[in-house]
Amino acid sequence: MKTIIGIDPGSRTTGYGIISQDSKKVSYLNSGSIESSSKPFPTRLQRIYNGISKIIKEYKPDIFVIEQTFFSKNANSVIKLSQAKGVAVLAAVNNRIPIFEYSSKTVKQFVAGSGSAKKTQVQYMVCLILELFFIPKIDESDALAIAITHSYFSQKLKFVDIKKDFF
Repeated sequence: MKTIIGIDPGSRTTGYGIISQDSKKVSYLNSGSIESSSKPFPTRLQRIYNGISKIIKEYKPDIFVIEQTFFSKNANSVIKLSQAKGVAVLAAVNNRIPIFEYSSKTVKQFVAGSGSAKKTQVQYMVCLILELFFIPKIDESDALAIAITHSYFSQKLKFVDIKKDFF
């Protein structure tokens, strides 16, 4: 059984979702968000790093999956999002966890059946796939969707052991 953590990075709210995967299905373990919107930006980055590090220590995931950064007309937003993603990835690297990335379009296509699906459609499908009896917040459902997507694709891909090959 593998434990997979999915991360939906954000400079104000970073969502996380943790699932377990066996050969037959995926199961919900936990989800939540790291809130830091009212803090100065460097403090937000520290809060993201510390929050993800704490979650990693508690759940000991085998795989770390994060959404690829998208391009926007607002360069400042992309820079801040990239920095938030960077500290999240650093938490995984410091814990020697293999890292995978998927585009938002790929995640939406796999989970909801359309690369242009709305966030609420992804949220609904995450609830169905994981048989949840509650509706997670959007940031949480996006993170869970990222983890679910990897659980599917990981069965199709040859896995490179980053622990062995890169450290």
